[in-house]
Amino acid sequence: MNKDTVSANNDHQQQGMVQSGSTITQLLKDDRTFPNNGKLPFLVYQGVLALPQSNPAAVIEILFESNGWDGCWRNGIYDFHHYHSTAHEVLGVYSGSAEVQLGGDGGVSLTVYRGDVIIIPAGVAHKNLGAGRDFRIVGAYPLGQGPDMCYGKAGERPQADERIVKVPLPQMDPVYGNGGPMADHWNISD
Repeated sequence: MNKDTVSANNDHQQQGMVQSGSTITQLLKDDRTFPNNGKLPFLVYQGVLALPQSNPAAVIEILFESNGWDGCWRNGIYDFHHYHSTAHEVLGVYSGSAEVQLGGDGGVSLTVYRGDVIIIPAGVAHKNLGAGRDFRIVGAYPLGQGPDMCYGKAGERPQADERIVKVPLPQMDPVYGNGGPMADHWNISD
């Protein structure tokens, strides 16, 4: 895994919502069960959101939507491996913490906390390995994208692989807008 430090640098920083934090990135290759994504790494922005005590989920929803990610929902992360072949996904943690696995059984496990954001490319398997009772997230997808549900079962591929390569890049980073780590790691130009 790669870890970089990023400075907040947009309108949301001025509003006190986005703060500097570390970014974890890793490219996850096909493990024969899950396609993962050999071109786009997952990203975890650690401690990037300065959330209020009152209604932090709404703050995350506004941030994601203002940066071109919609279809917001609130819940947790499923406790079984799954992936989306038709959409990239962002998860913003607004309560508690959880150990999350990305990439299938042989993938990467990490703990996410309130204020963290996970950006998951289409095809990357993800699963909740264990969470506190208060663990909650806001999820969203780039404008025009909607998720399907794939589970690594026989018969999903090669059709899922064909859909993954057709998923367009988002126009903006869900946290930083134009620019930011996702733009750099996913080669998105302004």
